[in-house]
Amino acid sequence: MSLVGNWSYPTAIKFGAGRIKELPEACAQAGIKRPLLVTDKGLADLPITRDTLDILDAAGLGRGLFSDVDPNPNEVNLTAGVEAYKAGGHDGVIAFGGGSGLDLGKMVAFMAGQTRPVWDFEDIGDWWTRADADAITPIVAVPTTAGTGSEVGRASVITNSQTHEKKIIFHPKVLPSVVICDPELTVGMPKLITAGTGLDAFAHCVEAYSSPHYHPMSQGIALEGMKLVIDNLPRAYADGSDIDARANMMSAAAMGATAFQKGLGAIHALSHPIGAMYHTHHGTTNAICMPAVLRLNAPAIKDRFDLAAGYLGIKGGFEGFQRFVQEFNDSLGIPKRISDLGVSDPDIDSLVKGALIDPSCGGNPIELTKDNLTKLFHEVL
Repeated sequence: MSLVGNWSYPTAIKFGAGRIKELPEACAQAGIKRPLLVTDKGLADLPITRDTLDILDAAGLGRGLFSDVDPNPNEVNLTAGVEAYKAGGHDGVIAFGGGSGLDLGKMVAFMAGQTRPVWDFEDIGDWWTRADADAITPIVAVPTTAGTGSEVGRASVITNSQTHEKKIIFHPKVLPSVVICDPELTVGMPKLITAGTGLDAFAHCVEAYSSPHYHPMSQGIALEGMKLVIDNLPRAYADGSDIDARANMMSAAAMGATAFQKGLGAIHALSHPIGAMYHTHHGTTNAICMPAVLRLNAPAIKDRFDLAAGYLGIKGGFEGFQRFVQEFNDSLGIPKRISDLGVSDPDIDSLVKGALIDPSCGGNPIELTKDNLTKLFHEVL
């Protein structure tokens, strides 16, 4: 089977190995003539980024680059990015990289024409309507990992550097106009990042499938996304050059982010404040938190995972799925506790406070309270 496609759901996606060469056409499709490529510090000097800039330059689109992006991007990075965008006379953004590059790139395009501070557009009620929609510039997204799925998302996660809280900034027009999903860009990911990003996609699918909200389309996407991760992440982890496994993981990442329109839950409510305060890798943090959250949610999700387990090739229903998740983590080198990531003497009270105000709380099938969140943090830390 040839893993190549042109998809229009949830947005226009050019999927397939080698399709980064079509980036100039994607910019033209989005109406961009002078793009700013936004990526993170770690990617800026790598061959995949240099080659991408060469493709743009050869097409007469310049070599505009902004890479002052932290692993957990914040408003300081955003201000600098907007300044670079304006100074360069750019008319659109190529959001390039993993979650940090994608999220910050989308926000540069969003904020370049706004007059209010970014926090005024947090994903609360209808705050997104405060934005000047006509001032949002076009976005082309190019993921280089298979995890966050931010390339098909209508929001970005930005850390407030003063309060150390992660905030979700939402607007429908933040959804990129065109996405290029080229699995060849992920071949160079080391095992640690392959595992962490892949389990981020898995967490998105698990939480969307667990969410109590009604969205049958997302439910189906979440189920198939879980299967793709289970079948392909071990292959990509064992052999980074397995292009079919890399392609299926890239699909699973986009599916996870599409599915979690249905909601996330306690895994992300825990990992967001941990990441904001202690700068841990998001996907790895999600993976560590998952077994404890499954135990908490068991009464509410057992029946649906009893049904899913058979399709996923897991014996023993929900209990078998729980055992599988821990064994899956272990096989991919994921630590059992956050302390194994170097976090010592954590501030539990501040973490609980952060979790209680995280939007992910609303998608958990069991109400998240101060007491059960405190218990969860003690389990995972």
